[in-house]
Amino acid sequence: MGCVKSKEDKSPTQKYRPDPTNPTPGSHMGLYGPDPTQMGQSPALKGPTNNYNSRTTGLTPFGGSSSVITPFGGAASSSFSTVAVSNPFPGGVTGGVTFFVALYDYEARTSDDLSFKKGDRFQIINNTEGDWWEARSINTGQKGYIPSNYVAPADSIQAEEWYFGKMGRKDAERLLLVPGNQRGTFLVRESETTKGAYSLSIRDWDEMKGDNVKHYKIRKLDSGGYYITTRAQFDTLQKLVKHYTEHADGLCYRLTTVCPTVKPQTQGLAKDAWEIPRESLRLELKLGQGCFGEVWMGTWNGTTKVAIKTLKPGTMSPEAFLQEAQIMKKLRHDKLVPLYAVVSEEPIYIVTEYMGKGSLLDFLKEGEGKYLKLPQLVDMAAQVREKTEHDPLNVAAYRIDIDSTAFPIKWTAPEAALYGRFTIKSDVWSFGILLTELVTKGRVPYPGMVNREVLEQVERGYRMPCPQGCPESLHEMMRLCWKKEPDERPTFEYIQSFLEDYFTATEPQYQPGDNL
Repeated sequence: MGCVKSKEDKSPTQKYRPDPTNPTPGSHMGLYGPDPTQMGQSPALKGPTNNYNSRTTGLTPFGGSSSVITPFGGAASSSFSTVAVSNPFPGGVTGGVTFFVALYDYEARTSDDLSFKKGDRFQIINNTEGDWWEARSINTGQKGYIPSNYVAPADSIQAEEWYFGKMGRKDAERLLLVPGNQRGTFLVRESETTKGAYSLSIRDWDEMKGDNVKHYKIRKLDSGGYYITTRAQFDTLQKLVKHYTEHADGLCYRLTTVCPTVKPQTQGLAKDAWEIPRESLRLELKLGQGCFGEVWMGTWNGTTKVAIKTLKPGTMSPEAFLQEAQIMKKLRHDKLVPLYAVVSEEPIYIVTEYMGKGSLLDFLKEGEGKYLKLPQLVDMAAQVREKTEHDPLNVAAYRIDIDSTAFPIKWTAPEAALYGRFTIKSDVWSFGILLTELVTKGRVPYPGMVNREVLEQVERGYRMPCPQGCPESLHEMMRLCWKKEPDERPTFEYIQSFLEDYFTATEPQYQPGDNL
């Protein structure tokens, strides 16, 4: 593993601009193949075509996000994650794409990086390094490394601000219903149900539902065009979007504003910045401590705001830690706090994204979360659930401290706490405990009981009663998660369906345009 000591001669005049932190999804995808809208498209359409001008616009064992409780905060220490993403151009530089355009501003963190502004153009020199590509700026002529998820092929659909790529309808609704978005705020995403089609999601309002989101399927013609209604067809998605920004033309509302998105986190701090020297980190503000160590806000290389988590000596061997960290390095999810880098000699340091809203416990007790109503809390639980199935990290999180007196008994399934039998079904038990924390805004499970008493009572069949204000049907789901026999507990897939449908009114998946 390479050390980045040689890269840390960053000019002191380089100022740091913190990335916005926000638990909502919605960042543009950064690795691209050929533009899907240009593949096999004929230059002309058969049949009537509206002639509009094109518009082109240039939890790991180490912590958690606002939707994951960190073990350092003393709350639920289960961690949830998902799978890695591979480079789509393993054999070539850019899969035939010559120029790329910047989707966001980026300020260099090392002397080998390139700083750039949104809209700058690049020629990619080498993308075989994965998440950091060697590029030449067309604007300045300078060469350096750029984060691949900050750029898209020039003049492609991925470069459009309104294109959000792979995104489910639930995530689209969460983004569009963020307070401050107005009626007519919109985005375009890949269809979940029809390959090669797209979905247009629009924020709407009516007297019965209040603020809500309507979804329209954008279909593709055999000749390469696109339409929502057959009477209005367009040869590009850009022309379709331009048309509906000028006229509602059967939609619930005219498209007014592109849905705001959040600048994504880079994959890693910089190219080859994995095992880093301790002196490259500055610990600035202690945020908390727990059974594993301390959490600090700090700065890496004088440029980048990070969270630094220190492990107490003896928590685990450096060799075992590096083995676990290598697994975590490959795991990515928009709701999983990314592992940036490590200091592998004791005392071990873990460097992650800094989450300004703190742990879920802090968010529920002291932050905006204390004002959330039950529908928002249930939706939050559904988002946590998205990354729990087949999670290899949860077991590691428990095993780090399994012999410690601080072992999180209250969150652990009895077969795991008593006999060390950690399975996906023991994670289901822990998720049921998390549900109680959400509904009670951060109350510690089994109030008034110490760990030994919890173990004894649970073995005798005791289960926490329905929390005040919690619907009985939601409490019944918690009790299903706490079945004594692991095989009798529900699957995470079933739990997700239950949570996502909990407050969903019966309505069609997609809206038709009016007056077809």
